[in-house]
Order: sequence, then C-alpha cells, then structure tokens
Amino acid sequence: MIKIFSKLSSKIIICSLIFAMIIGFFIDTTSYASGISITNCGGWFESAYVEWTDVNNSVGYNVYVKPANSADSAYVQIDNELIRKYPSYQRADAVGLAAGTYVMKVECLFSNGSTVCAVSNKITVSENDRSGFAFAQDSTYKTGSGAYNDDGTLRSNAKVIYVTPDTAKSVTLDVIINSKGKVQTAVGIGQILTLRQKGYDTTPLAIRFIGKVTDSNMSGQLNSNGYLQVKGKSSYKEMNMTIEGIGEDATAYGWGFLIRNSGNVEIRNIGVMYFPDDGISLDTDNCNIWVHNNDIFYGQKGSDADQVKGDGSADVKGASTYVSLSYNHFWDSGKCSLCGMSDSTEFFVTYHHNWYDHSDSRHPRIRVASVHIYNNYFDGNAKYGVGTTKGSSAFVEANYFRNCKYPMMSSLQGTDTFGTGTFSKENGGMIKAFNNKIEGAKSLIYANSDAGTTIANATSFDAYLAVSRSETVPSSYKTIAGSTVYNNFDTNKDLGVSQSDIDSVNNVAAIVTASAGRMNQGDFTWQFNNAVDDESSDVNAALMAKIASYTSQLVSIGGK
Repeated sequence: MIKIFSKLSSKIIICSLIFAMIIGFFIDTTSYASGISITNCGGWFESAYVEWTDVNNSVGYNVYVKPANSADSAYVQIDNELIRKYPSYQRADAVGLAAGTYVMKVECLFSNGSTVCAVSNKITVSENDRSGFAFAQDSTYKTGSGAYNDDGTLRSNAKVIYVTPDTAKSVTLDVIINSKGKVQTAVGIGQILTLRQKGYDTTPLAIRFIGKVTDSNMSGQLNSNGYLQVKGKSSYKEMNMTIEGIGEDATAYGWGFLIRNSGNVEIRNIGVMYFPDDGISLDTDNCNIWVHNNDIFYGQKGSDADQVKGDGSADVKGASTYVSLSYNHFWDSGKCSLCGMSDSTEFFVTYHHNWYDHSDSRHPRIRVASVHIYNNYFDGNAKYGVGTTKGSSAFVEANYFRNCKYPMMSSLQGTDTFGTGTFSKENGGMIKAFNNKIEGAKSLIYANSDAGTTIANATSFDAYLAVSRSETVPSSYKTIAGSTVYNNFDTNKDLGVSQSDIDSVNNVAAIVTASAGRMNQGDFTWQFNNAVDDESSDVNAALMAKIASYTSQLVSIGGK
C-alpha cells in the first residue's frame, strides 16, 4: 500500500512539475509578445518590403524572404541593415529578387530567447526594364546591371556594403590592390572607390545607401567639387558596380555622383538633392551605364545665370557611350541632361520612361551623338524638349509632350530662329519623329508634314515626321547650319529595345507617373500648379524651401 501511494505521489509530482513548466513557458511568452501586426507589404522592381508595428519588449528582429510557393526551408534571411525603424513602424526591404511572387517572414526576438513570427501576404515583384543602349548586343559589356545579373539577382560572387549617415566614413571593404592579389582593407566609401580605381579588383560590388546621407556625413569621401567619384583605371574599365538606395527614402543630400573611365555601372533608387554642380555626371570614357529610377531635385545655385536650379541634373559627355537613362523623375530641373559637350565622335544614348516634371530644358541637349528618346513624359516644360546640334541624330518616338513649349528643336533653324533664339549657336542636328503625342506646343515645324503648329518647311524645320518606325529619312533633308543629314542609326543598329517593348503613347503618362523615380514615388511629395508652373522657368521658391528643409524620418538602422 505504501509502495502504491509512493508511486502515485511521484507521478502526481512529476505531472505537476511538467504542467508548471508548460504553464510557465506560455505565461512567460505571453508577457513578451501579443503577436506581430504586419501593417503593409508590397513589391517593386526586383525588391519587396514589409512593415509592422514595433513589438513591446522586443530586443530585435530577423526578416526572411522566399518564393511564395516554396517550402519554408527556402526562406533566406536578409541583411540586418535592411531592417529599419521609423517613428511609428518597423520596415524591412528585400532586394535582388527575380520577378515573381514572394512572402516575407518577420521574426521578433526577446531577451529570454523566445520568438514570435508573422508572415506577410503574397508580394508580387516586377522586373526592371533593361532596355536601351546600355543593353545593346554590340556594346562593350552588353549589360548595365552592375553587380546584378540581368534577372535582378545579385551575382554569385558579389560583395555588398552599406553606406549610412553613420558609416560613410567607417564602412570597410577588402580590395585587391596589385597583380599579385595583395589585399588592403579600405576604410570609408571614398577610400574603397579609390582603391578600386587601381583596376585589380573587378569583383561585383553593390553599394547600398540608406537614409539621408549628407555632404557632412560624406566629409573626406568626396572630391573637391562635391562628387562621390567612381573612376576606372583606364577608359571603359569594367567596374561591375551598382550604387543603389534602399527603400523609399535613400537620399544623396548636398553632393552628386561622378562616373569616369567606367564600364557596367548602375545607379538606381536614390534621391539626389541640393547637389553643388551636376547631380549625376557621366563625364569621361564610360560605357554600359544604366541610370534609372532616381528622383533628381534642385541643385545649389551656380555662378551662371542659367544655374539658379543647379547645373546639369544628369549629364552624359566625354565619350561616354552605350548609356541608358530611364524611369528617372526630374523635379523642375533647369537643365535636365547635356548629352555631349566637347565630343567629336559618335556615341549612343537612350532616354526612356523619364518624367520631365515641369523641368525647363535639355531633355536632352545633344551634340554629335545618336540618341533614342522614347516613352518619356514631357510634363509642362517652359523652354524646350529635345534639342539637337553639332551633327547629332535623334530618334524621338512615342513620347507624350504635354504643354512642352517647343517639343523638338534643331540649332539655327525652324523654331530656334524665333525671337532672340533660346537654344544654340552651333551647327544643327537632325530629328526623326514618330508616333508622338503632342498637346499645347507653341511651335513645332515638320520638314515634310503639316501636322505641326504650322505648314511644312523642307528647309527650316525642327524634325522630320516619319510615317512608320522603319522609315529612313531621305538625305535630301539636311540642316541649314552644317548640312547634317539624319544618319538613320535607328534602322541599322541594335537599339537595345524592340518594337514590341515600346509602350503605347496613350499609356505613357500613366506608366511613367506610376513607375518613374524611387520606390513607390519616394518619400518627397509636391504638387505643381500647371496653370503657373507649365510656363515658368523660375525657381519655385516653395519647392526650394521644402528641399532645403528636407529631413529623414528614419530613426535607426538594423534589426538588432
């Protein structure tokens, strides 16, 4: 009897202990978390994000991503730096995703070692539009994807560094510095790029900017003109580099980007604000450069009368070729893009799906080059759209010009001869126009059609109007100054884009306003007044004030 009682007592005690442990475990976990509330998630171009409410008593977060239909074993943890805190929520971005459907998992960590997880809804990720001369098959590197594969995934041997307001001067990277493979640890983004300039290390490199990074944060990392310089050892040197912003608010504030002697470089998803000279300058001997999905705002006032909004927003010059500038949002820029300066030989550039949002001129201003300009939204431009000089040829296709004063111009003829002249005193260039939508133009003179604002003029014209995409422009049409004929590059060269990839001109405004600029249109908002701003080239004082006072809402970086 005693033995039976002893056995029964032991079982009761053991069961009680187990029950207490179980109850204690659940009570402890409940005290640390009531669950994660995911408030938002979404996809963009080869990236996805998730947002959630901060959990009380948490000590950190891990975030994972996987294809939606894959097993849980397919989850991949994203880098800690991709998790950020904002005043009312946490956010994580996954980048380097091929197009497809994904889910993201947020794991909340507690000091006692327990965790709680939540999984997002399905997220659709789109592919980037890799088109234009940067991706032409007869270009040097056949891609401008930088550190990424052309499907949007990071190249297998790529290195990744993060540049934040706190790490710009201290971020480190081991760089090969001689032919024997000697490695030096570079400190600061400036030294990293300087050592890469030696030309021995072409390892794919993704440089990821987070938050508002100011010129003060970048002290000692910029050149004397306020640029972060990416420079190859010699002309067109393969760099395999991507400079990208993370999320909706990555901003280069008070400085710009200078690219020289470089091949296969990508710049994307960055706000460029209040730069001292040019915003983005592709300056000398570059090829396969892809500049896309950036927001480019006012720069600092320069010394010249035409630099009150800064100098060039995104310039291409100095024998830079096989360049694509796409899906960028230009906010009332004074001079959007100089395409050629002292150049003397032909080079190739594409401008597509850019939003010229009340910008004034140079969309682009072309010398010597052969340039394809398609599916751009010219939205209330006070001076002119496309301008050709110095023997250049431009194929202007399926763009929407809304209240662009002079949509197309050639130097010293046609519209450029009106009044005191607004454009150039150089020899003219030729434009082939096809399938553009033009509303509210003050002057447009075609060489061969009465479809402009006046009757055709076969001698003093702005552009030749093609009836088909494949039509060649007869050599009988030539510029008054310089006797330039259209070189028909668009019918005999790989443009890096096929006819099927050209969007309907009637859809251009909707596509561009939804997709140009930073992720989800960035963190900066402004509404122009078309009644005033369409025809004004003055600095918008209120917009300038908002840019000058811009602050980031980012609180901290890192999930732990």
